[in-house]
Amino acid sequence: MSDDATVTAAKAGDPDAWNELYLAYAGRLLLWLRARQVADSAVTAEDVASEAWLVAARRIRHFSGTRDDFAGWLFGIGRKVSANQARRGALRSTATLLDHDGDDDHPVVTPHDEVVGLDWVRDQLARLPKRERDVLACMEVVGLDAAATAQALGMTAVAVRVSRHRGLKRLRTRMGDDVRPEGAPSSAPGVAVLQPSD
Repeated sequence: MSDDATVTAAKAGDPDAWNELYLAYAGRLLLWLRARQVADSAVTAEDVASEAWLVAARRIRHFSGTRDDFAGWLFGIGRKVSANQARRGALRSTATLLDHDGDDDHPVVTPHDEVVGLDWVRDQLARLPKRERDVLACMEVVGLDAAATAQALGMTAVAVRVSRHRGLKRLRTRMGDDVRPEGAPSSAPGVAVLQPSD
């Protein structure tokens, strides 16, 4: 696979190419990392994203592909950095003692969260198995395709499609059981496609 112009320029150290890649993927990477649960309270999604970009800058010469392929590669780096941080956090034991029951009734809503009812969406996603949650976060929230999601999560494209199907099916079933809180959107990103069909 040959590199496109943006990737070729980034490999040569062109700051404009890096700026273009950063503007295209930094926000989505951060959103995706925030959707993943971090066990270590001393490490934020911003920390993991920063480390992922540093690793990408160090290893770009080994990358081959288009700008779109870069997204899957970057998200894969983010997943690995996050896993490494989680292992380090387990050794440091910096997780807070306030909420260890595993039930996240009151997720923290950051200033960047612009969707009313985002906590409801997060609660619904948190109830899914980890694999399905990660696939839906990549595809429905961040907007990656199946190939980029497979690369980011270290799965096959077939496993991504199966996990997406299962996750959406579980959400459709739960949406019939749960009452949406007042003010929760019916068309939040990734939710509109989940509405039960008549």
